[in-house]
Amino acid sequence: MQASEVRRAVAAALSTASSLGLAVDDATVLHDSNKLTLRLLPCDVLARVAPVAQQVAQFEVELARRLVASGCPVAALEPRVEPRVHERDGFVVTLWTYYEPVTPGKVPPADYAHALKRLHTGMRTLDVPTPHFTDRVEQAQQLVADRDRTPALADADRELLGDTLRSLGRAIGERGGAEQLLHGEPHPGNVLTTRNGLLFIDLETCCRGPVEFDLAHAPEEVGDHYPGVDHDMLRECRILVLAMITAWRWDRDDQLPNGRRLGTQWLSQIRAALG
Repeated sequence: MQASEVRRAVAAALSTASSLGLAVDDATVLHDSNKLTLRLLPCDVLARVAPVAQQVAQFEVELARRLVASGCPVAALEPRVEPRVHERDGFVVTLWTYYEPVTPGKVPPADYAHALKRLHTGMRTLDVPTPHFTDRVEQAQQLVADRDRTPALADADRELLGDTLRSLGRAIGERGGAEQLLHGEPHPGNVLTTRNGLLFIDLETCCRGPVEFDLAHAPEEVGDHYPGVDHDMLRECRILVLAMITAWRWDRDDQLPNGRRLGTQWLSQIRAALG
């Protein structure tokens, strides 16, 4: 967010929490991307704030509530207030449990796979309307095809990404394997290591597809511990996901630090994987 938006977003979170009877006089920014993640003190609540136009907060709140009730390893909403979306000053604010992080370290692949398996098992019990994973692939294709949005992408790289997204998206979709509700982006940045074990966050990317699409976002070793994996499909999904995140790094509006450097590095990895 722009600095002026950050100030307004923080104010929206503070006033929302205060109006709900939570003791709050300070906020620490934990993460700043398409939404702002804040730790509110002294009530010790996690607030997520996004512009109204960009939010899918209601979907995320309802899904989190149902998954927690099913015993799935996902971050819970703040129990002291009603589990709903709050709108204030052009922002939507959702309030979540704050989990004190455990000393950071590499998550054992077997633990990661077990937690993801539990999440998938719980997700199979839910019937919620979500996009198909190929819809997200198509969004990346449209970005690559739009020279105005990706002006710095060289012609050869544009062709590589477009062909990879198109061919692998189609090949995986035509395999005809089992599909289900997925997290969509269960990479390490969306996994909390807590005293309660591993918990997944950021459910707004949920989609339908094969579990291998989710596994493609996790460290490679995780797939070795997940039961029943189609390793050929997983390899294809890894290349596909790499092509998707590479496309996003070439968006002229991308604000990820070192995003362009990563985009260049990942293009080389895609060529090596396909070669």
